[in-house]
Amino acid sequence: MRRVWALWACFMVAKVAAVALRLADGPAEGLLSWRTPLALLHEDSLLLLAFGFLDGVASLLARQAGPRVGRAASAASWVLVAVVVAWTALNVPVARTLGTPLTHPMLAAVGGALGDSITHYLTAGNVLAMVAVAGAALLGALAAGRAPQRWLTLGLALSFAPALVLGPAALASVQTWGLERNAVTTLFRTTLRDRLGATTHVQPPTEPAGLPPEGPARDLTRLRGEARGKSVIWVVLESTGARFLSPWGRGPHGEDPMPHLTELLERALIFDAAYAAYPESIKGLWSYLCSGYPVASTDARRYAADRLPATCAPRPFDAAGYATALFHSGRFVYLGMSHIVRDRGFDRLADAGDIGGEHVSSFGTDDAATARALLDWIDGLSPGAPFVAFYMPIAGHHPYRSPGTGPRPFPQATERDAYINDLYAGDAALGALRDGLRRRGLLQDVVWVVMGDHGEAFGEHEGNLAHSLQIWEENVHVPLAFVVPGALNAPMRAPQVTSLVDVLPTLASLVGLEPAPDWRGHDRLAPLAGTARFYVDHGVWQMGLRQDRWKFILDAERRRGRLYDLQADPGETRDLAEQYPERARRYTADLEAWHAESTRRLSDASEGPDAAGEESAPDAAE
Repeated sequence: MRRVWALWACFMVAKVAAVALRLADGPAEGLLSWRTPLALLHEDSLLLLAFGFLDGVASLLARQAGPRVGRAASAASWVLVAVVVAWTALNVPVARTLGTPLTHPMLAAVGGALGDSITHYLTAGNVLAMVAVAGAALLGALAAGRAPQRWLTLGLALSFAPALVLGPAALASVQTWGLERNAVTTLFRTTLRDRLGATTHVQPPTEPAGLPPEGPARDLTRLRGEARGKSVIWVVLESTGARFLSPWGRGPHGEDPMPHLTELLERALIFDAAYAAYPESIKGLWSYLCSGYPVASTDARRYAADRLPATCAPRPFDAAGYATALFHSGRFVYLGMSHIVRDRGFDRLADAGDIGGEHVSSFGTDDAATARALLDWIDGLSPGAPFVAFYMPIAGHHPYRSPGTGPRPFPQATERDAYINDLYAGDAALGALRDGLRRRGLLQDVVWVVMGDHGEAFGEHEGNLAHSLQIWEENVHVPLAFVVPGALNAPMRAPQVTSLVDVLPTLASLVGLEPAPDWRGHDRLAPLAGTARFYVDHGVWQMGLRQDRWKFILDAERRRGRLYDLQADPGETRDLAEQYPERARRYTADLEAWHAESTRRLSDASEGPDAAGEESAPDAAE
């Protein structure tokens, strides 16, 4: 009983601390309801009940086996309790910040590359909360050793039975911002989901995914082939949403955080509604590098060339005589990026370890050094030889202090301010890259592809921070533009909804290459209204889509959908799913079929190289 009481005290104080910290960060509607304790303690009560039963059975069996076995079993049980307490304490600041305890996908992201981001949150309040949870467990165990057994049992029943019985109803009626999740059960559940999800073969849906065209589109077919013979610089901006850049919006105080980019896009083809397929850099990389959708509950190893044959960007360009390279200011070890980029046909791959530079952090090197390395590579090519080079800076990544001495001219009172300054510093490196091409007389011979890999959130929606936990607009709406020298005299806006899976087919159309049969994206120069689909699985598994003015977000585990009219409600504050139930049902069916088809394709492509090139219905209908 002492062990059960230790966990009881641990869980109670952990929830109190998490709620207190969450309220200290700002208003959190729902956390002050009388139903909130019932909702918050429901998962804890389930785990406590299970542990109490197993601990009692184990103790009984150990006593029957003799005193030596009993002592060993007791020691093992206390070790287990200590592990649970430590894990629970660690997850209090995690849940405060991210709206969920650590999940299996989140653990996969933890490593040396994120050292600076992790230490950023070792604040006095967070450390005090962790110490309080551990101390509560110790005091609970000591107090339980002095109290009568019947009173201990009664106390547990009175404190947790209401949450056990009434918790599900409370969860359906109050907003808990992810704090209802128990740290242990969350890790177990998401690990089980990912392990099973990565190997389960999902049968094709009875009806193909795809929606009838809906929304505006501009005929851009006159641009097909306009970039034939030109080289390509493909800029992938880190954690850069569309809303902060001047072609799509402005900074929070009206500033332009990337003036060099603004100048570059003065004669660009600008897509107004482009979306990341997955709001995280590494699995998201698959979507534009190989024009394919990553699948929920998979990690980067699943996309390695020896496991998943695909026609990724270097292959068709190499066949057409282009040199190919990828320069990344970060590190390929982060989240297994090396699995995706290696053996895909690049002539040159370089990350922070290869590039070096005067300024480094746990996440990588300074973007200016990466720009210089790319220019040095170009200098080593035969004169006039066409090339395709990916430029992947890290400015914009948390903790928003990328390496280097780039300028940071704006006030810096908040994390969002630090982020805007980091974008400005990264923009200076982009300007240096462009100036380097100008000095070499190459500007008129280079096509620019500029895109963000995903957005970045700063609490615009409750509990939505960073990028990989939600699929609100701030997470998935990204910049996308093409600059083709001589093709346009002014910016041209393209209203068609676009996904990052469409970037490679659209670029191929611009340079006059044929699309590969296994690409799932579309040439967005065609005057067809598009649909963008996306998902996230780091916390709650959610899928979503954008079609015309409509944005739909589906909680895939509970099959609950939210519908927003982005034209009338760009902040996504008014759920219209009940007003438009047929549209919500249609979008739910489409997303579930899309997921099933993506999973089937992943499985088929892994079984043999021929399967990757099969045509299938879901991408034929839009």
